[in-house]
Amino acid sequence: MKLLILNGPNLNMLGIREPDIYGRETYASLILKIKDYALSRGFEAEYFQSNHEGALVDRIQQAFFDGIDGIVFNPGAYTHTSIALLDALKAVRIPCVEVHISDVSTREEFRSTSYIRQACIATIIGRGTNGYLEAIDLLLKQ
Repeated sequence: MKLLILNGPNLNMLGIREPDIYGRETYASLILKIKDYALSRGFEAEYFQSNHEGALVDRIQQAFFDGIDGIVFNPGAYTHTSIALLDALKAVRIPCVEVHISDVSTREEFRSTSYIRQACIATIIGRGTNGYLEAIDLLLKQ
């Protein structure tokens, strides 16, 4: 199985940005954690992070042509604003799990809206970076 680990704006700042909310783990250590998990679970993973909505849309569309079997997606703040990302996910019809490191349901009211959720098979919130591993497990069961 081939998975795409997709991260939106500011995820590259993990460990620096609001560590009381997002923790002290860096983006690089998150990727290493997932690479180790891939080795132990026997799946292939590609990684992409961008602070630009269009680049994320392009990568979702490219996933269709690359034979990606599932997407683990933390869209960051675009969760609450991007219909374009929703449309891209709907277009490719690749199973996707939405992931958020923090519990967005207990934060600012605007964070309770997720535009991409309707194109996802599940949402995992508030589990820290281990939420990515839970999302991977869900996709591996598909």
